[in-house]
Amino acid sequence: MIRIQWLGHSCMKVDWDGTTVVFDPYADGSVPGYGALRTSADFVYCSHAHADHNARDLVTVRQGVRAPFMVREVPSFHDDVHGAKRGKNTIFVLDDGRNRIVHMGDIGHVLTKEQVEAIGKADIMMIPVGGYFTAEPDVICQILRQTDPDVVIPMHDRFGSFGYPVIHTLEPFEKCCDFYPFVRYDSDTFVLNGRAKRQAAVLRYERENR
Repeated sequence: MIRIQWLGHSCMKVDWDGTTVVFDPYADGSVPGYGALRTSADFVYCSHAHADHNARDLVTVRQGVRAPFMVREVPSFHDDVHGAKRGKNTIFVLDDGRNRIVHMGDIGHVLTKEQVEAIGKADIMMIPVGGYFTAEPDVICQILRQTDPDVVIPMHDRFGSFGYPVIHTLEPFEKCCDFYPFVRYDSDTFVLNGRAKRQAAVLRYERENR
């Protein structure tokens, strides 16, 4: 069983076979609306050095744990001009031979053939959908057509008072990504137990469940 909890913005907490991973923790005050992030994990992976993705010091890291999966880092860019605007981005691929989980960070461009091959077929892909600082929703949909993950978890969008004012809400992505059924959950957590049903899993941010 793999449990993925959305902690806000692009920060995801993955519990996998007794091991906990946190992706892209955000610094206090770095993203409008979100409160202080405090959590613990065995491993922390940050896609790039911007404050809203790189606050690894806010995660209490446990020592001496052996990961049950292999980790592949796929180099990419934060924009569509080879990093000239916003720099580099790392895509993280976690794979135990049965399941593959992918965190796309702040991907800013359509993938190359080599990147698609390095990512492979994902059971779950966490991907930014708000645009402006990342690829726009139509480009994100192209990426999903390239990679065809079973489950898509949208992140890095705006809703209510949460998120940057210049990025999109979920709706533009939902309109162009009509090849996935959208499932809205009443919690911040998605659980993969066996074969996942194809879907875009929309999680709800819950401040109290950090």
